[in-house]
Order: sequence, then C-alpha cells, then structure tokens
Amino acid sequence: MNVAACYFSYLAISIALTIWVARTLHRNGRVFLVDAFHGNEELADSVNHLLVVGFYLINVGYIALALKTSEPLSTLRQAIELESVKIGVVLLILGGMHFFNILVFAKMRSRSGLAQAAPPPPRIA
Repeated sequence: MNVAACYFSYLAISIALTIWVARTLHRNGRVFLVDAFHGNEELADSVNHLLVVGFYLINVGYIALALKTSEPLSTLRQAIELESVKIGVVLLILGGMHFFNILVFAKMRSRSGLAQAAPPPPRIA
C-alpha cells in the first residue's frame, strides 16, 4: 500500500470534516452567541469568527502533526485501520472542542442572567 496515498486520503477526509463542522458551528452558533451577548450582533459575529479561526488552527495543526506514521502499510486493511484511528481522533477533538465552547458560553449566559435578575427580597429579622 502506498503510504502517500494513505496520507492524502487522511488529509482530504480530515480537512473536509473540519471545514464542514466549522461552517455548521459558525452558521448555527450565531443565534446562541447573540443571546449570550445580549443582542450585541456585532460582538457576537466577531467572537463567532474568532472561534472559527481558532477552531481551524487547532484542528488543522493536529491533523498535520498526526500525519506521520512509522507503521508499515503492506495491505489495504492496515491503511484503513490506520486512517480510521487518525480520523477518529480528529472527530473526538472536534466534538470535545464543540462541547467545551458550549459549556463556556452557557456559563457566560447564566452569569449574565444572574447579574440581570432582580435582587433578592430583604430578609426580615
């Protein structure tokens, strides 16, 4: 099995998945960010764009680092197994980053909701 063909296949699949996830999160995350930033659409769009850039940098950087292999690929099965492990790790990283971002913005939202809530009634002694 040609190692270069395995590398190109891994790069194509991993980068395509990263682009698809980034576009999906960018498009569907806007509403969530606008709500988290209390309707400030300009700030939400800016943060959304910065998140996508960071997302690309981290994921494409990992994809490049994980490209190298020292395993011999003498059969198609070995190549498929190697690619499945590498792509599986990329998918786990994409999912982990997604849930981390959701967690951070959910905490931001709940903190801002607490700040806007009415103060508690005075205690009667």
